[in-house]
Amino acid sequence: MEIAQEIRRSAAQRLRELFPRAVSWEESAGPKVKGQKADLLVKFRLGGEEQTLLLEVTSVGQPKQIREAITRLGELRAEMDGAYPVAVAQYISPQGAELLKRNGFGYLDLSGNCYLAFGNVLIEKEGKPNLRPSTRPLKALFAPRATRVVRALLVDPGHLWRLDELARASQVSLGHAHNVIKRLGELAWVERGEQQRIQLSKPADLLDAWVNAYTYRLNETVTYFSPERITRKLVGELARTAQEADRRFAFTLHAGAALVAPNVRFPAIHCYLEGDPEPVAKALGLRPGEDEGNVHLLAPYDPGVFHAPITKSGVPVVCLPQLYADLYHYERRGREQAAHLRREAMGF
Repeated sequence: MEIAQEIRRSAAQRLRELFPRAVSWEESAGPKVKGQKADLLVKFRLGGEEQTLLLEVTSVGQPKQIREAITRLGELRAEMDGAYPVAVAQYISPQGAELLKRNGFGYLDLSGNCYLAFGNVLIEKEGKPNLRPSTRPLKALFAPRATRVVRALLVDPGHLWRLDELARASQVSLGHAHNVIKRLGELAWVERGEQQRIQLSKPADLLDAWVNAYTYRLNETVTYFSPERITRKLVGELARTAQEADRRFAFTLHAGAALVAPNVRFPAIHCYLEGDPEPVAKALGLRPGEDEGNVHLLAPYDPGVFHAPITKSGVPVVCLPQLYADLYHYERRGREQAAHLRREAMGF
């Protein structure tokens, strides 16, 4: 209750800041409809016209909670002709925001995002990060082991999964897989089909949410310098050396993208390598590179990065969702390459 009151007070203040020329400002509880009231009814005059906003507060701005807010606001709007419904939360996810806009509703969050479209008013601000990430309900969903389930779903988005099959593919316990799927169901990103089979219904939304929570820097990186030019030949030699050492490995970032899309050039090699990188580096004649290195061996933050690798030119590349996630936050043209990969190879 205290959180809702705080959100309500902050939202009212935010509206005053958005409409500094408004006069005759009134704030009250709305009328009761089917046993419930609007959390806040705001009236003011702007440009000589009276405006009425119906505010519904939700502590979580994810799709499930937003759909519930849309239902309540729709019922309230039907009883108050001309009132403009607005959902309010500490943070409203891009997916929740899209749902509200699609239904003709406004939104406002305490992180600075908003969309208000009524009368002659159009105010839209988006892209502001969650100012209170500790309250973000997706944190556990993208923990290392949970992400194994996410990755398996994204690799084969059209697959109809039994829960035990998904747990085995993800290499997690049945209980852990159940908890992840339950959370994804609450977010309306998976659905149950025939015989309760699990299917990913919003692969694009899930990928976007994972990427927002992830960075390749979660992996410990050791950097080396190769006197040899960065070419596919060096990629092949690294692969052969890792195979001879009986190590799991897979290429990522620009090296991975270049193998998937041959027209991509790569200034450096990034490769996930399980175990101590020193013997492999020594066998290749690599020297410690620090800031000037051009070969980067990544110790995986979780073995899940090796899930469903793609074989290109005889060497393994991480699966497409992992490659996209790694590229997205990479400083040197990473986002550009990620967009190309998603457009040309992923289909969602």
